[in-house]
Amino acid sequence: MNVTDLFLPLIVISIVLFGALKGIDVFTVFLDGAKGGFKNILSIAPSLIALMLAVSMLRESGALKILCDTLSPVASFLGIPSDIVPLTILSPISGSGSLSIFEAVMKEHGPDSFVGQCASVIMGSTETTFYAITLYYGSIGIKKSRHTLPSALCADFTSFIISPKMVRLFLRK
Repeated sequence: MNVTDLFLPLIVISIVLFGALKGIDVFTVFLDGAKGGFKNILSIAPSLIALMLAVSMLRESGALKILCDTLSPVASFLGIPSDIVPLTILSPISGSGSLSIFEAVMKEHGPDSFVGQCASVIMGSTETTFYAITLYYGSIGIKKSRHTLPSALCADFTSFIISPKMVRLFLRK
């Protein structure tokens, strides 16, 4: 048995013991927290379902391919390999969608290829922007995200442009 295997059980035992020493009914507090978590799930579920539906429709309708074909000349001009254009479109929207595209890129090109390295840098330097905004803002009831979305998309776009340049600069010999 590894020491790290004991880490989580020790944390749980520590919390229960601390609560018992302070005279707190740990089980009741746990149930109250679970009820609050369930309320949060119910409040964000419609937004998450709509987001998953939109991503599925984008992929299954062929609109993603049309969008990729349309953006490929711009991506080529910016130095972004055409094989990762779908990744640049889906990564701000869907983690699972971008992960499946990332996996396909790795299978086709390999992790040591230029395309594979660019995809890896993009996966590590971008956020599922729409998912994060939906989840975090939806859970606390914020309807207007103000400058969050434009700022986050600007950061994602910067990553898409800079990633191939950084791969060429630091990883290609």
